[in-house]
Order: sequence, then C-alpha cells, then structure tokens
Amino acid sequence: MTVRTRPALWWRMGIVLSAGLGLSLGTASLVYFTVQSNVIVLGYFIGAVYWMLKRGTVDAPAPRLRGAATLYILITGLVSHILLQHGASPLPGLVSGPDRLANWSSFFLHYVTPVMVLIDWLVLKPRNAAAWKDIPLWLTFPLGYAAIVLARNALFADFPTPYPYFFFDPTERGYGYVWGQIAQLTVEFVLLGLLVVGLDRLGTKVAAKVSARVAAKVAETPGRS
Repeated sequence: MTVRTRPALWWRMGIVLSAGLGLSLGTASLVYFTVQSNVIVLGYFIGAVYWMLKRGTVDAPAPRLRGAATLYILITGLVSHILLQHGASPLPGLVSGPDRLANWSSFFLHYVTPVMVLIDWLVLKPRNAAAWKDIPLWLTFPLGYAAIVLARNALFADFPTPYPYFFFDPTERGYGYVWGQIAQLTVEFVLLGLLVVGLDRLGTKVAAKVSARVAAKVAETPGRS
C-alpha cells in the first residue's frame, strides 16, 4: 500500500477540509482564539499532508507541534461548548434560523475539527511522541493570548471587539474577576494538557496490547509456523 491509499492521509485531508470550511464560511476575525486555533490546525495538517506525500510515510511531522495543535483545538471546543454555549446542542441551528451559514461555520470550528483532531491524536502515528515537559511550552500560547487581549485593551481603548470573550471583560465585575477567571482556566488547561499527553501514552499501550494479541492469534492459527 502506498501512502496515498492509507486512511491516515485521507483522515488528515478531512481535517484540512473541516478547518478550511469553518474558517471560510464564517466572518469572525483573528482576534478570537477559536479562529487562531483553527488556523494553527489548518496550517499544521496542510504541512502534515505534504510531509506524508513527500516522504511516503503515515507518521505526521513535528509531533510536539501536533500535540500543541491538539491542545489548542480541544480548548476551543470545550470552552465554546461548556462556557459559551452552556452545553446546548449545536444541531438545531444547522437546519433552521437566519444564521445557518454562521452556525455551520461554528459547527466545523468548535465541534467537527476538534473531534477529528482528537481522534487523529488517539489513533494515528506517531505515538508516544509527547512529553510531560512540553505542557508549559504549549501553554505559552493561550496565556500569551490572554495577556495580549488585556494589554491591548489597556493601551487602545477604542479597539474593535475589545473583549472577545466574557471572562476578559472587567466592566461589570472588575479585574479581580478577570484574573480569577484566567487563573481558573489556566488550571483547567494544565489538566487538559496532562490529559493530552496521558492519552498519547495510553494509546501507545493499547495499540501494543492489540498488536500482541493479534500476533498471538495469528501464531495459533493452524497451518502457520
């Protein structure tokens, strides 16, 4: 089998399609973490597809960057679904209402792409490539994003979309509330980073056990030596 016929290549092309559709169908600006994380995923997986075709391999390149992209897109999906949408289903907006195009964009950006990237992380190669020490490095982007938002609003009072998300807005509850939200999110992102690395390690162990069982059954099959 050539790499062109391997499911890994087509799955990653699907991720490129999902992120590309989400970004192209919507009108949200780059000030949103959602857009930035999907741009990172789009860029990484375009590069991964190119690498796979050029090298003839099913292994994605730059596994630490892959882990970072996975963490960022999971943050996007979870924050949107839990904090912004309060667990509401995104499906009704896809078939009715005046903003169906925007709803489809949001669906790809917040649901389809994060789920596809998570499955990629759990199932496809390379495995066991992330390290616990990568987590602080990964977190510099979301923490840097928060710092830029707050600094920009302090320096430019008339900046459009000053508070992309409600937890950055100090106008009603003050900066104590904002810093408290950032601290809480930081702890949650650390735990999510630990989960991302842990799932990579778990996937490696599960794959090894499955391979060992398959090999044992093949060896036990009559007519095989």
